[in-house]
Parts: sequence; C-alpha cells; structure tokens
Amino acid sequence: MKSKILKTMVLVSSLAFFNCGDESVSSAISNYGELSSSSGEVQLGDGASSSSAEQAGQQQGEISGVSSSSTGTAETLSSSSVDESCLASSLPDACGSGSNPTSSSDVAPGSSADVQDPASSADVQNPASSSDKAPVVSSSSEKALASSSSAKVESSSSEKKVESSSSAEAPKGIFLASGKEEEKDQMQVEYKTRTGWDGGGILSYPKQLSSTQKHGVVVWGPGGGTEPGAYEGMIRRLASHGFVVIALKESPGDASQAIKALDWLDKQNKDQNSPLFGKLDMNVVGCSGHSMGGLESEQAVIKDKRVLTAFLNNSGDWNGAGANKVATDRTIAILFGEVGMEKDNAKNDYNNAGVKAPACLIEMTGGPRNSEGGYGHGSGSWDGMAATVAWMRWHLGGETERKTDFVGSSGKYIDGSIIGKQGKWKTQCKNF
Repeated sequence: MKSKILKTMVLVSSLAFFNCGDESVSSAISNYGELSSSSGEVQLGDGASSSSAEQAGQQQGEISGVSSSSTGTAETLSSSSVDESCLASSLPDACGSGSNPTSSSDVAPGSSADVQDPASSADVQNPASSSDKAPVVSSSSEKALASSSSAKVESSSSEKKVESSSSAEAPKGIFLASGKEEEKDQMQVEYKTRTGWDGGGILSYPKQLSSTQKHGVVVWGPGGGTEPGAYEGMIRRLASHGFVVIALKESPGDASQAIKALDWLDKQNKDQNSPLFGKLDMNVVGCSGHSMGGLESEQAVIKDKRVLTAFLNNSGDWNGAGANKVATDRTIAILFGEVGMEKDNAKNDYNNAGVKAPACLIEMTGGPRNSEGGYGHGSGSWDGMAATVAWMRWHLGGETERKTDFVGSSGKYIDGSIIGKQGKWKTQCKNF
C-alpha cells in the first residue's frame, strides 16, 4: 500500500515538473506578438491596429493565442478595435459572430502564403516539437499583408462602386446619330403631316428617341408660296441625324411663325401624353429655311433666346441689315447659289460692317447648266442640304471638329467638292 502511494506521488511530481518547465506555449504567444512590425502593432483590414500588450491581454488562458474569423480576416484583440474594423471593412461578414477561433479552416489576413497559423494542430498536439514556435513574419511579408489588405478595401468599396457608377451618367449634350455622314440619312424617322400649332406643319423625329439624352430642335421655314412638304428630303435628313424637326406651314419672314412653333413644341415636351414628353432640350434650337424661310430663321435667332443658330438657304436680308442684329453669342450662315436671285442679298447681309456675330457666307459653284445656268435659287435646300446638317451638328450638337470644315483657308465646305453632286463649295467666315 505504501509503495502504491509513493509511486503515485512520484508520478504527480513528474507531471508537475514537466508542465512547469515547458515554455513552448508561452513562447508561441510571445512570438505571435511579433506578427506585424517592429513597432509591435498588428495591421488590421481597415488600417487600424492594436498593440502587442492588448494581444497579450486577450491571449491569456488561450493555448493557441490566435483568433481568426471564418471569412479570412483577423479578429481584432479589443472590443473598440472590433467596432472600428467592422465599420470600415469592406470584406464580407467582417463582423460575423459565427467564427470559430480554433477551427482548422481559419486563416490569417492576406493569402495563406503570407501568414501561417501560429497555433496549428501540430503545435498544440506536440508542444515540445521543433515546430512549436509560431513563425515570425518577415518585413517583406508584413508589406505583402498590408498591401493585400488595403487593396481589398479599396477595390471592393461600395462607395467607390457608386462613384464609378455615377461617373458613367448619361452623356452630356444632345443626342446625335452615331453615323456622322451628313450626305446620308442615318436613322429611321417618324414623319407626321398636318400638325403643329396651326395644324398645317410637319413634325419629324427619330423613331427611336433617346432614353439618356435630350434631342435638339430645328425649325424649318419653307419658301414663299411653297408647301412644307416640298422639303421632305431636308426634313427627314435632319431628323435622321437625331434632331426633332418642326416645319412651318408658311414663313412670313418676321419670326412670328417660328416662335409659335417653338412654343407648341415646348408644350409637347411637358405633355405626358405626347411622344415628345421630356425628350427635348428647348434651349438647344436651330432655325433654317429656304428663301423667305431663311429670313424667318434669321429673325428667330435675333428675337428668340432659345435659338442658338440660323442657317439661311438661298436667302439674305433685302437691305443687308439682318445679320448685323445677331448677338455675338449666336451664329449665322448664309448660303447662296452662284446664279441665284438671292445672291446680292446674301452678300450684302454678310458684308455689313455691323456684323459682330460669328458668321459664314457659303457659295455653291460649278452647278449644272440648267435653265438657271448653274446653282440657282433652290440649290441649298436640295443639292446642298448636307451643309445645313453639318452646321447643326456643329452648333447644336457640339461637334467642334466640324469647325475646320467651314472656317479656315481649306476644308470640306471651304473649297471642297460638293459630294454626290458637281461643283465645289466656296466659303468665307468671320468673327470665329
């Protein structure tokens, strides 16, 4: 009996001696405190840190001395750090309560190559083995850990996604057809007759109106005694390039009809039952027309602030006193045929010394030797309609690259060929 008691005491003493002398667990805890940097801080996913002293306080009584979340982010070592990390972290489930700190699937922040678990199952099972100490992360690993964490936060931030999304808002400016060739129709259009404020005009616009941009407006004025339908080609061409076109029933030459047409379109833009509801930019308007319609356009750009530009086809003020009244923040172009009856009016209007607005005088030369002996009174609205379209895309659509087509010593509409027709353009500009 005494021998059994003696053996038991010896055994207990041996076990106590063995446990008291084993420093591997405390060594592992101590070494884990060196995970961050020489300053003794552990870098968290949101850039916050906790001191090694806080780690030691949290790790007391834990065999592993490590706590990791199942999402791959290190749990912080104090409640205040946890709150800050949760608020700032963009990683999924950064504050999840279902983490198992002793789970074998837990990993430290960053990739598995950056940080090994200092309290692996091998360490706990064999505390006296040569691998009982947690590996100390080198400075290069620390940098990798920090860069990996910050990269994750920056790339996955919901705020940055929102900013990126908001920066991709609707394009600026009015809608224009993607096809830029003004010598061709670019889109299918609606073409409605017997409409407008007086029931005698024509309304044309793209069949597919834009859902992200507003459409600019062009008012077309017919020549004296001519039905607006005679200009169907011009009306359709302008609409096919993205404009909403309203053609007048008649053109008295004093802007009265153009202004009423714009007021009618403004109501359509505000009418929920109209196909044009909310589709128009009523501050981006151009006026164009033939002969008397040109005079209507010129007066509209003078009298109505909604109108930014006027393009007169085979027209010009009789007394040469129209263009000189155009404000300097508006533009005007006057086109004439080489033998057209409007020739002198066009030149006098442009050459008036009082013209201060940016202006161009455009001549069509080398026309067919028909009854007029060249490009005459009807040339601009038919053979030369591309110039009107290009002008509107420049001054309403903001295609500033088209400036060199009109302004300078050589360019498409300065001295270039009239595409699809015979002859050449001859243009001069001022005040640009």
